[in-house]
Amino acid sequence: MQSAGYPRIAIVGSGLGGLACARVLQAHGMSVSVFERDPEHGARPHRGSVQLRADLGQAALAAARLTGRFRAACRPAGRELRVFDPYTAALLHHDPPPTDPQPAEEWSADRDAVIDRGRLRALLLESLDVRTVSWRHFVVDLTERSGGRWRLHFGDGRREDYDLVVGADGAWSRVRALLCRATPGYTGVMSVEAGYDTVDTRHVDLAWLVGAGTLVARDTDRVLLAQRDGAGSVGLHAVFRAPESWWISCGLAARNQAVLRSRLLEVFDGWDERLLYALRKSDGGLVVRPVYALPGPPAWRHVSGVTLVGEAAHPIQPFDRGADLALRDGADLARAVLAAAAGDDTAVLVYEYEMRSRAASAAEGAARRLRALMTSPVP
Repeated sequence: MQSAGYPRIAIVGSGLGGLACARVLQAHGMSVSVFERDPEHGARPHRGSVQLRADLGQAALAAARLTGRFRAACRPAGRELRVFDPYTAALLHHDPPPTDPQPAEEWSADRDAVIDRGRLRALLLESLDVRTVSWRHFVVDLTERSGGRWRLHFGDGRREDYDLVVGADGAWSRVRALLCRATPGYTGVMSVEAGYDTVDTRHVDLAWLVGAGTLVARDTDRVLLAQRDGAGSVGLHAVFRAPESWWISCGLAARNQAVLRSRLLEVFDGWDERLLYALRKSDGGLVVRPVYALPGPPAWRHVSGVTLVGEAAHPIQPFDRGADLALRDGADLARAVLAAAAGDDTAVLVYEYEMRSRAASAAEGAARRLRALMTSPVP
């Protein structure tokens, strides 16, 4: 089976939204090609967990016919939370883990659920035909052809034509430039990611600080978040205000991890050593991610044969519903494609309107929460 409206479909990027779209299309017998610039799955770490709402991410996975696999890989939301004073490491607040968590089949249908980010992406990738994703395929340009088709230009010189091109290539999407001029702006907030493959035996003190769930320590402009995933590893986020040039000045351009770690510890100078340990001893390298966001809902013109999902459509600030929105985008777009008739992209127009409305509301909430996180000390 193939859509009368879009016989050939390309998805640029293997983000969650693009993979969800590909899976729903394949579940209905349609062929689709995904092009990803990374050399292979696992080329970049995907630490930490995401919480999926029943009406967003979980609904998308149901449309992708992956509910059973998701339930086997997820866990209930609301695990342990520990909040510490940054200067003394005194425990300020503690939400203990549930003593009698409900079985997955009882709570996942109508409650939020948590899944490790890496397991979620692997679940989607493994559900696709093995020939779906083409790795090492970097799209450098996109040009319009006759008959409403679009030509993808790859970094190796190859070119291919498609009836529908879906941008799932993240906040700096090349595909988005065809639809709007807006580009993400720096929010003034820097995030540095790190992690521990295991903490139970080699890092006993850190294991206690994180507990079974999440550690939070913050003052007015510095935040340390640590979250344990289902396999026992821990993902770290050090979040703080800094100029956009901070990552360059501290040596990241030269990939100088020693300089970067030293500068990061300077940012958190004065904090209790038990919390700084998490930044001193993390496994692997530190990854700097300046936080960017669009300056409001973009002025987006509809272009037949091109559309967007996930962060390519609406870069969202961290610690919010990015995964939820991307999955729902992908599933909704796939349903629109399935409904499309030859020469009529009304269904895709409706998808874009609903997606942008949902994302605008989420972006406002994300901006409020980021401001609160960086300005309001924990009582």
